[in-house]
Amino acid sequence: MGLGRFGGGLGVTKWFLEQGANVLLTDLASKEDLREELRELGEHPNLTLILGEHRKEDFSTADVVIANPAVPKPWENEYLKTAWEHNIEVTTEIALVVHELDRNQVVGVTGTAGKSTTVAMLHEALLGSEIAAHIGGNIGGSLLSSLQQIKQSDGVIIELSSAMLWWLDKVGEWAPRVAVLTTVEENHIDWHGTFEEYCRCKRCLFEHQHCEDVSITQDPTSSFSGLTVLGAHNERNAAVAFLAAVEMGANVESARKAIQAFKGLPHRLQTVVSGYYNDSKSTTPTATALAIDAFQDASKVHVIVGGYDKKLDLSLLADQSLRVAKMYAIGDTAKTICALAKGNVQDCGTLAVAVYEAMRTMREGDVLVLSPGCASWDQFDNYEQRGQEFIALVNTASHQQVH
Repeated sequence: MGLGRFGGGLGVTKWFLEQGANVLLTDLASKEDLREELRELGEHPNLTLILGEHRKEDFSTADVVIANPAVPKPWENEYLKTAWEHNIEVTTEIALVVHELDRNQVVGVTGTAGKSTTVAMLHEALLGSEIAAHIGGNIGGSLLSSLQQIKQSDGVIIELSSAMLWWLDKVGEWAPRVAVLTTVEENHIDWHGTFEEYCRCKRCLFEHQHCEDVSITQDPTSSFSGLTVLGAHNERNAAVAFLAAVEMGANVESARKAIQAFKGLPHRLQTVVSGYYNDSKSTTPTATALAIDAFQDASKVHVIVGGYDKKLDLSLLADQSLRVAKMYAIGDTAKTICALAKGNVQDCGTLAVAVYEAMRTMREGDVLVLSPGCASWDQFDNYEQRGQEFIALVNTASHQQVH
């Protein structure tokens, strides 16, 4: 149910076909919308496609239903309810992955912000200590395709979203030997319904751990010197990644050097050209505040904010207008942000207009940061597409300025 665009649906479909199963793939998106993913999937005699719709009869006659964790409030979904009413097993790609792995070799990482960076830092730390390591989960792709290559002595780092944890809790009592929590802020209320339910799902990572297992939570006062990446928030990410790496057998010095050398992930305070930063992965107000904190002088920061409305309180995001040079609002939440803001803010509507207005306004020594504090789904397929457009706009404008 749901091929999706992050690779989990693709991975699980391929894996079941390799096992000799008959797979019916159903997605509300059209063939045209999924053309890239379908090209990668290819054709198979055991594969049936139902696109542009879901049909209840498919959910009442299957042996097993694999739900995409992006489906919001699954307990209310009419198709999943049909499967449950017919006593059909409903699970997810990530539940299949953890079932195939020894939990003792797994580090699970969750949190509102910093998950992917922490996973990537931890991965570098293990590799730097010559420990073979694999990453999967919410960071993209599927580990199902590489199960044969994962040895018992390898480390496996899985990024787990709150939705993935909801499903893991529903289908069984699983926990990794090492569990890492970065931060917890209000997020994904549109999926969970309430902040309390979102928090409950984050706690599920620790719920079924054994007494000899390890739980690591982020210390808001922790630091980590010598990092290549910007920001105090990344020092905190580095601290938990380092502790988890050592727990998995990494050499202390090797792990430290590997984390310090880490250059960062795309769309996370990524330098586009000097003075321009792509932080499109920022999808909460707190993430935007942290991005601004990463710069020495907030009064020289121009920030582009706004996007899809996840029903979050945007007061913190709007408040950033009081300390930056100027704020440029885009997307569905632009009008709300402008109404809440007490500082210098402009409703630009689109990213292209925001970049143009910022470049027109900026003075020498100023920086421009795309750090939306909101999801991307109102104007873009995902945060990557939003970040890529920002990079293209900046590079085009920079090229025109040079010539």
